[in-house]
Amino acid sequence: MGLIAVLALALLAAPTDAGAKRRPGLNAKGSAEQVYVTKARPGEKLRLVRDGQKVATTEAGSLGGGLFREIGPGSGYRVRGDGRRRSDPVRVLKDRPAPPDTGIYKQELPESGYGYLRTRDGTKLAISVRKPDGQGPFPTLVEYSGYGYARPSSAQRGISDIATLLGFAVVDVNMRGTGCSGGAFDYFERLQSLDGYDVIETVAKQPWTLEKRVGMVGVSYGGLSQLFVGATNPPHLAGITPLSVIDDPAATLYPGGTLNTGFALAWAEDRDADAQPATETAGQDWAYDRIQEGDEVCEANQTLHTEATNLVQKVHDNQDYVPEVADPLTPSKFVDKIDVPVFLACQWNDEQTGAHCPRIARNFTGTDKKWFTFTNGLHIDALDPETFNRWYDFLQLYIARQRPALDPIVTDVIAPQVYQAAMGIPEVTLPDDPIQDEPTYEEALAAFEAQPAVRVLFDNGAGKLAQPGAPYPGFEQSYESFPIPACSPSPTPPCTQGRSWYLADGEELTDTAPAAEGTESFTWDMAARPATNFTGGTGSGGLWGALPDYNWQQVDDTNAASYMTDELTEDVGIVGAGALEAWVQSSVPDVDLQVTVSEVRPDGDETYVQSGWLRASRRALDPLQSTELEPVPSFLAAERADMPDGQFEKLTIPLYYQGHVYRAGSQIRLSITAPTGDQPVWSFDDTVPEESTADIEIAHSAERPSRLVLPQINGLDAPTDLPPCPSLRGEPCREFATP
Repeated sequence: MGLIAVLALALLAAPTDAGAKRRPGLNAKGSAEQVYVTKARPGEKLRLVRDGQKVATTEAGSLGGGLFREIGPGSGYRVRGDGRRRSDPVRVLKDRPAPPDTGIYKQELPESGYGYLRTRDGTKLAISVRKPDGQGPFPTLVEYSGYGYARPSSAQRGISDIATLLGFAVVDVNMRGTGCSGGAFDYFERLQSLDGYDVIETVAKQPWTLEKRVGMVGVSYGGLSQLFVGATNPPHLAGITPLSVIDDPAATLYPGGTLNTGFALAWAEDRDADAQPATETAGQDWAYDRIQEGDEVCEANQTLHTEATNLVQKVHDNQDYVPEVADPLTPSKFVDKIDVPVFLACQWNDEQTGAHCPRIARNFTGTDKKWFTFTNGLHIDALDPETFNRWYDFLQLYIARQRPALDPIVTDVIAPQVYQAAMGIPEVTLPDDPIQDEPTYEEALAAFEAQPAVRVLFDNGAGKLAQPGAPYPGFEQSYESFPIPACSPSPTPPCTQGRSWYLADGEELTDTAPAAEGTESFTWDMAARPATNFTGGTGSGGLWGALPDYNWQQVDDTNAASYMTDELTEDVGIVGAGALEAWVQSSVPDVDLQVTVSEVRPDGDETYVQSGWLRASRRALDPLQSTELEPVPSFLAAERADMPDGQFEKLTIPLYYQGHVYRAGSQIRLSITAPTGDQPVWSFDDTVPEESTADIEIAHSAERPSRLVLPQINGLDAPTDLPPCPSLRGEPCREFATP
């Protein structure tokens, strides 16, 4: 054989691109500004390349998965591994709601029970289809979160069982990276919103979905997800009903700039744990059970769970409000994009999400069909009987497009059982509902839409004197918008005016600014603060029960500043936020402060109303959002500043929202302390100063007037007597004692 022939045979035998492809390859797929990899070797170094240039690197996880985030859209990407292993070319999708190919929505979901839904990037999300009795098609809802919603037996922390009893089909969906769903978890990354868009549009195509209309339901996590998905405006989304949600993660994670090491941090830790691959000791246990039962899809979907973002680390890394990081995670920044009908409810005393939610109401400018219910109460109280009726009416009118009419078996039999199970409170029934008395759908819709947008339930827990603490309000008021308009320039009630009480000598709050010089001195002992005022569980018979066993402790007078008004000569109705403006001098460069407002009653008892927090170095306010009655900390890193040495500095400590009528004969009490356990389930273990003590002086003089300012509603008087102590939900009551 000649030399030429030998060389030709050698070249034919040499590895080529085609030959390389026959090697065990990498499986890579493009997603929305992401590329994910499966079938890598654990620990394998992965390189994302485009046009021969390295774009990003990562290392495969223990199950052979890898993920590249924040990748520019376009084609021509490949993933290279060790040796000559590489993937086929992949295309990275744009970050936009509509997918490149709507054909994915033609997939067939289970008629009932467990299954998987494929999203635009090929990820399979675990779902459970839960239907009411009877023949379809059914008005259909989606419940979506990272909890175990798709768990076949029942949705973990979900309300689909209630919705199916009301005649709705519910598709319970686990977010990507949780349970049996594929993908990797990150807290409300954009891809989760796009997944939600795909879920809505796929569910709308199912033959059992009534008239291709889909609504959303859910409490807390399942409520918050609706805001993110709603802002993508899926064409077949008919309405959303977010309950017990937040307006801004910072308001729950970093109240006033101080890390909430109680519920907020614990929730992040739980999400990190849930996002791990399912094993006997990690991840979501129902997913592990599915794998043991032979669910190969669930098992394969664990591959990318190793690539979950560490949420706790993310919390610690983002103490400052960096807009490009925080804005996409802050509902108040994007709910203006939502253009479908909205029913939202949240509570002034929510022990989990906090009491900042009402601020979101003003930002729903994309729809004129919006209704908000606010009440004193806890996380569960978004489903109190009065609110439940409105929620049901909304679902019937906008999702089912049917006249609301609850079956008597629901009102008289099922409702008491549900409230007994959730709250441990017997004999809770649903009240009469005038919307359900309307004879036709058109008349019911007209009556519902004639209601003012804002409903405030007062004295929740005191509505049935024979059942103190049961979830019934003492009375209610409605308003056209929130915040309630200012009385200036138009003083027509109902309207809001800033009511000021000035700090004065003798620990008094007075209506007039002080004329003389005065200061009060205190020593904050950060280690001597009372613990949380409730240490039991939340559910049946616990914090959500009728009369929780609160341990609301008095702070001793060496560690607190306390001021009180004279006895009120008339009812003072407050709806909104407010603040303490105080001139403070500190012996240390930075100090954490808490203010608490309470009502000292003429019968000698004291009722907790609301608190607010501030880390002194974070005292700068957002100039674009702050008003006298609703100051908003900026949380920008560049605006931190130590307290000036030996000088008084004006601090504005924002209060969280309240809806409360202080009765004539009562006194309003203001307490200033280090962060304490006044808000149950929240705690503050990382306070400053680290050296444990700080000497504090508070000025109240003509030159430096310190004052409490609250949004008083003109014409708001309580039509009921002072509620029993205890009775108000979320507002502990104790015997008043001078500290």
